[in-house]
Amino acid sequence: MTTLSQDIKDKLGRLNILENIIVINVGIYLVGLILGNVLNLPKESSLNWLALPSNFSDFILKPWAIIGYAFAHYDFLHILFNMAWLYFIGRMFLNLFNSKMALNVYFLGAIFGGLLFMLCYTLFPSVFQLNSRLVGASAAVRALFIFLCAYMPNQDLRFFTFKLKLWYIGVAIVVLDVFGVIAGIKDPIQGNAGGNLAHLGGALLGYFYAKQLLKGHDIGKGFERAMDYIANLFKGLKKAPLKTVHKSKSKVGGYTKGDFNQFNNQKKIDIILDKISKSGYDSLTAEEKEYLFRAGK
Repeated sequence: MTTLSQDIKDKLGRLNILENIIVINVGIYLVGLILGNVLNLPKESSLNWLALPSNFSDFILKPWAIIGYAFAHYDFLHILFNMAWLYFIGRMFLNLFNSKMALNVYFLGAIFGGLLFMLCYTLFPSVFQLNSRLVGASAAVRALFIFLCAYMPNQDLRFFTFKLKLWYIGVAIVVLDVFGVIAGIKDPIQGNAGGNLAHLGGALLGYFYAKQLLKGHDIGKGFERAMDYIANLFKGLKKAPLKTVHKSKSKVGGYTKGDFNQFNNQKKIDIILDKISKSGYDSLTAEEKEYLFRAGK
């Protein structure tokens, strides 16, 4: 019988990379909630060390906030909607692309959204009159979704009994964000101009990334190499424990029938993904689209 901790560990081990990001976001939200209650702090102060300031002079003192803000949420509904979006968009994204590509778009979307937020508040102080702080994963999630909208704009997305093209939804979301910026400028207290600016920054990154990828250029490779380098710096040199190997008569050359089936399925998926990267999603046959959809499930 496995222990509860082992069961939780096994379940976490089966999560995809974006689901792991959801777990981290929820964990940080709970830490902020506990700190706020224990130390009797306002909710806006419990995770202040992660919030991105609107001016560059403050940002220089906490440069980690350019990514950290995307993991900070103060309100339950804020994190609920962001993580629900991330879950469903993440499943769509990872059906087509690998985990590293997802991380590239996610983090670059957060960075670009944060930079646009600070740039606008710095260059136009008379328009964005109040100093502000940015929190939430919305810009990163926008980047993932707009990436999909730009990469396969004619893909249908079903809403109840009718279908909509992805690019219709993408345009509607961007228009709403533009109106959100305008409303925030008119009413800085009740509005959220900074948050909507970050959304637009993430959307621009997602759109540009997808369009460049369709041309054969992966603009996230430099960021990916930088993250790999940093990750390698923190990797410990751990020796794997010796394992006792038991021979199984059901194996051929050390592999079971299930291993062969899994290999063949993965090979077919790789061929389909390679076709997408060269000719786009619309070049797939109906059978290939159906196979990729079932594999994603």
